[in-house]
Amino acid sequence: MLDLAIIGGGPAGLTAGLYATRGGLKDVVMFEKGMPGGQITSSSEIENYPGISEVMSGLDMMQNWPDQCMRFGMKHRMDEVSRVSKREDGIFEIKLLNDEIIESKSVVVCTGSTPRRSGVKGEDKFFGRGVSTCATCDGFFYKDKEVAVLGGGDTALEEALYLANICSKVHLIHRRDAFRASPVTVEKVKNNANIELILNATVDEIYGDNSGVMGVKISQKDGGKIDLAVPGIFVFVGMNVNNSILMQEDGTPLCELNENGNVIVDLEMHTSVKGLFAAGDLRIKASKQVVCAAGDGATAGIQALEYVND
Repeated sequence: MLDLAIIGGGPAGLTAGLYATRGGLKDVVMFEKGMPGGQITSSSEIENYPGISEVMSGLDMMQNWPDQCMRFGMKHRMDEVSRVSKREDGIFEIKLLNDEIIESKSVVVCTGSTPRRSGVKGEDKFFGRGVSTCATCDGFFYKDKEVAVLGGGDTALEEALYLANICSKVHLIHRRDAFRASPVTVEKVKNNANIELILNATVDEIYGDNSGVMGVKISQKDGGKIDLAVPGIFVFVGMNVNNSILMQEDGTPLCELNENGNVIVDLEMHTSVKGLFAAGDLRIKASKQVVCAAGDGATAGIQALEYVND
C-alpha cells in the first residue's frame, strides 16, 4: 500500500512528491502517463519564475525538476489513472486504465487542465491539419508564412509573440477591443510590427481542402467581413478542467466541485474528502502560474505527510 499517490506530473505533482518524501513518507508514487513536466513544457517563453533571470522555454525550465523532485524517493509510474475512489475503511483506490487497482493512504490530484476548443465551424475537421493549440509544437511549420491566432488572454498573446519571430505576419483575432492579458504582454504585442490586431471580431469558419487549412472567415461587430487567407490558425480560448478521474461509477464526483468543475479546496489544499488533496490548475481560483502550482504542490505534499503520520 502506498503512503501517497500523486496523480499528475506537472509542477504541482512534482513538488508535492518532493516535499512529501523529503518530509519522511516512504511509499510515494506519481502517476503520469508521459514524461513529467506538465503543460508548461509547451510554453515558448518563461520570464517570470522567481530566481531565474534569463528568459527560457518551459521545456528547458522543467528539465531538471524530475531529478530533483525524485531525489528523496518518489517513484514515477507511466500509467494513466481512470478513477480515484475511497473505501469505507478510509483507503483510496487508484484504478488504472488496465484495471489494476493501487491502494493508497492519501492522494494528491493535480491533473491540471487542457486547451479548450472554440467550437468554430471547421475546427475539428482541420485539427492537426492547420488548427493547433500549441505554437511551440507547430509554429515551425509556418516559417515565413502568415498565420492567425484566436484569443485574448495571456497564453494567446504570448504565443502570438512567439509566432511573430517565425512567421511573416500574425493576425491576432479577439472578440473584444481590450485584452485580458497582463499589461506588459499587451504592450509587447502592440509594439510588434509582425502582429496585426483584428479586434471586436469573431471567427465564423475555418475552411480548407484535403491538404489542410486555407483560410478563416471573420465577422466584425460593425458588420464587416474578412476572408483571411492563412494556412494555419492557433486557438487559445481558455482551458477545460481535467477532473474526470474524480467521477465515480454513479456519475457523482468524489469530492466537492464548483460550477466550472474545479475542485473546491481550503488554503491547505484539503478537499471535502479527508486525505484527498488537489493542487494546481485543477483547484478553484488557481492563478495558472508555474510558481503558484509549485506552491500548491508543496502545501499539498506537506498536508498529505501530516495526514498519513496522524
